[in-house]
Amino acid sequence: MKKLIALSLLLVACSPVEAQDNVNLNAQVHHHFKMIYTQDPYKVQVCRDKVISGDKTGDTLGGAILGGLIGKALTGNDDGAKIGALFGGIVGHDKSNAQGGTARVCQYETRYKERAQNVYSHSTITWRMNGRTYRLNFQK
Repeated sequence: MKKLIALSLLLVACSPVEAQDNVNLNAQVHHHFKMIYTQDPYKVQVCRDKVISGDKTGDTLGGAILGGLIGKALTGNDDGAKIGALFGGIVGHDKSNAQGGTARVCQYETRYKERAQNVYSHSTITWRMNGRTYRLNFQK
């Protein structure tokens, strides 16, 4: 009888065990990409027509200052400086060659040319196990 019990225990211990896990690994991997825009600078010359006012104020003021200095130097008093400034302002305005109109003005501007590039971002693996869905992000 002892041999029969020992043999029964040996058969039970050596029999294959059936797994109880309900594993259905239907895994899917998806690679994600993103667009990156790179800006490359370059210079370009841009010309525009600019309106010039023809203002004679600067020449008038310069003549008044010069006339005031000369009037003070010649007469040695403030009344001579005042008259010299008045006369210098009139002459400066009269002799001014400032003219209104338009002038072409050119300058360099920096512009950018864009390059689009599709680059790898990350990957996602999705699988189902024991009735639940799992998702994991990773870098390949």
